[in-house]
Amino acid sequence: MVGWSVGWLVRWLVRWLTSCFYILGLKRNFNDKADRVTFRSKQNVDYSFLVQFCTGRSLHYLQLEDDVSCSHHFLSAIRGHVQQMEVPWATLEFSALGYIGKLYHSEHLPLLSRFLFLFYQEMPCDFLFSHFRVLLTQSEVIRFTPSLFQHTGSYSSFLGTFNKLKDDDYEDLYTNPAADVYSDIPVYKEHVAAMAWSPGTGTFFWGRSPSSGNHLTVTFKHPVVVTSITVVTGSAEGRDRLASATVELGLHPVTEKTGSGTTCQEFYNVGICREAGWT
Repeated sequence: MVGWSVGWLVRWLVRWLTSCFYILGLKRNFNDKADRVTFRSKQNVDYSFLVQFCTGRSLHYLQLEDDVSCSHHFLSAIRGHVQQMEVPWATLEFSALGYIGKLYHSEHLPLLSRFLFLFYQEMPCDFLFSHFRVLLTQSEVIRFTPSLFQHTGSYSSFLGTFNKLKDDDYEDLYTNPAADVYSDIPVYKEHVAAMAWSPGTGTFFWGRSPSSGNHLTVTFKHPVVVTSITVVTGSAEGRDRLASATVELGLHPVTEKTGSGTTCQEFYNVGICREAGWT
């Protein structure tokens, strides 16, 4: 009986708070129309209740919407970025759009809930969250690319208007079969050969001064059917591209005499990779 009474009281309180938007009137910031102000103000209060409810249920809280698609291995990518953070942070962003793909510490959720509830009528939620970050002394945006989430909805929750919003930085991270990767090319810093096989931003192989005869060998841990091979070299600025290389398919793997990797008894040429593409 007590549980029912408390639940009824909470539902009544939520309905009462929602009705206040219509009774008390709202600020017309940004010259928005009244119905738009009502919509975004209620949305802020909804988020306030949501993040308060999620407090203490995990180490982190990821804000998403119900009309997004997720990149493959997005959870592993987020975990990797969190583990690599060397400075204190309040918000990590994994999408360039609105209130999608924003990560918070769970311990900050009560603060975020009160912040949204206090300023619910001032501005939209995607404006408020940037101010929240600054208040927690994170002055710069920490956003990772490629984005891990893409907006897929075609219509806005507000009046059902058409919405073609897309994240231009979104990329569905690839997945490669389990394999061991070896190379005799000297490595620059921590960018080892295995990173050429791993998905995610910042995971790439960086070799120093490769020369004729050097190799990068991938040995599958289990038999696979190879349907395509893509080789990408160079930086986003177009520097350090591999001028020419031969791609070979090996059969009957054996351990190299040096014991430092695996080679094959037979090799078949499947293509030549040049800076301009495949030949």
